[in-house]
Amino acid sequence: MDIETKQNTKVWDPLVRVLHWILVAAFVIAFATEDDLMTLHVWSGYLIAAVIAVRLLWGIIGTQHARFTDFVTSPRVAFSYVKDILQLKARRYIGHNPAGGLMIVALLISLIITTITGIAVYGAEEHAGPMASLFVNSGDRWEDALEELHEFFANFSLLLVVIHVAGVLLESLIHKENLVRSMINGLKRVN
Repeated sequence: MDIETKQNTKVWDPLVRVLHWILVAAFVIAFATEDDLMTLHVWSGYLIAAVIAVRLLWGIIGTQHARFTDFVTSPRVAFSYVKDILQLKARRYIGHNPAGGLMIVALLISLIITTITGIAVYGAEEHAGPMASLFVNSGDRWEDALEELHEFFANFSLLLVVIHVAGVLLESLIHKENLVRSMINGLKRVN
């Protein structure tokens, strides 16, 4: 057994890592294409919805650190952790820390709302997609409201992503480990 194997442990299973990076790519594509390339935007949104569905299932039946029971805590615990990290005295976690767990929940909720409202906008404006039949005789009355809601949650999701990346970088600095690499190779330092 080499030194790296003795000092590291497998934390993120391949499914978690692949879903994470597919979600990153699909979100970037969906956000960047917005009104310009509607077909690519829509399919990126469908891919986001599919990734979220698989991730929700894997959060229930997956490996230890993939399960929601491993990292979802109360907001009070998460905010206490944020306070500790800002004071540079936060404890290190092998899996997600409490703030990371809260961020995952917030991102999932925001992305679910973004995809549902996106599918609704597509149905109302283009009379296409799984919700098209709901808007057959609605005229234009739903389009603007749904579009605003969809854009709000897309932008809110982007804000959460920025906060998430900042948290990952801060945590990497404080605990002297490369968390981005961990999400690529699945390994974290044992101590």
